[in-house]
Amino acid sequence: MTEAGEAGRAGALLVVGDVVTDVVARHRTPLAPATDTAAAIRTLPGGAGANAACWAARSGDREVRLLGRVGTESAGWHERALVAAGVRPLLVRDPDAPTGTVIALVDGTAERTFLTDGGAVLRLCPADWSAGLLDGVAALHLSGYLFFAPTSRAAALLALRDARAAGTPVSVDPASAGFLARLGPERFLAAVADASVLLPNADEARLLTGAPDAEAAARELSRRVPLVVVTLGAAGALVAEAGAVTARVTAPAVPPERRVDSTGAGDAFTGAFLAARLAGADPAEAARTGCAAGAEAVTLVGGRPPSV
Repeated sequence: MTEAGEAGRAGALLVVGDVVTDVVARHRTPLAPATDTAAAIRTLPGGAGANAACWAARSGDREVRLLGRVGTESAGWHERALVAAGVRPLLVRDPDAPTGTVIALVDGTAERTFLTDGGAVLRLCPADWSAGLLDGVAALHLSGYLFFAPTSRAAALLALRDARAAGTPVSVDPASAGFLARLGPERFLAAVADASVLLPNADEARLLTGAPDAEAAARELSRRVPLVVVTLGAAGALVAEAGAVTARVTAPAVPPERRVDSTGAGDAFTGAFLAARLAGADPAEAARTGCAAGAEAVTLVGGRPPSV
């Protein structure tokens, strides 16, 4: 069995990634330049890595751990939110930088636009990592946001190297088409060359390959990474291995009136997919589980499942 096909491994899921404070502004009318636009605004814990960890904890029965860097001003709040979601926080407190902040502008169709201040997220450094963090870990997941700044990229590459040396499978979520374009697709692909699983959305997959459509992009990426799962939003997901699309998965339909916020829908997919794989699901089955979580996520405000 190839490493990409390994499932049901004993141990925890370790996520290394971003923990941020989300300011979600849901506006039902178009933004009005130079004046006021009415909106429903909430401040919530977020971050692609943290969100995925919370959905994984909610979707599976394995321990989920999260390593990230936050500012001291909100570290306690973020730790409490993670614990309430069933995640074991391993947060590094940064005395000099605030917690990363994302302003999510969500329109009347539930689509969102992000304004991102990485803050402490991008200051995660090799000194924050130890190979001992892999003790008792069955799989490592790296948030792609870490690859977009030199310091956090060095930490992510060190974690990936140690995981490979330990025989621990590594998954990566590319995270942002905008930041990928700035970094450069080849540079990103070279950095994640030793990953076992790549989880891009359709825009990211096309950008990484230059392919004309998501299916061609999935095929191309799976020649470089053993297992590739391309999310297609409401259209579901594609699973590709060894240069071929091996499964096409549909997503549960969500009526327009129930769609309130697409923030974190991809993170929900990632977390649920990873939990399903650790529970023994094959890639297609895990993708179906991920699609169900993503469909639920768009009915919620913010990027995380409700805490129990």
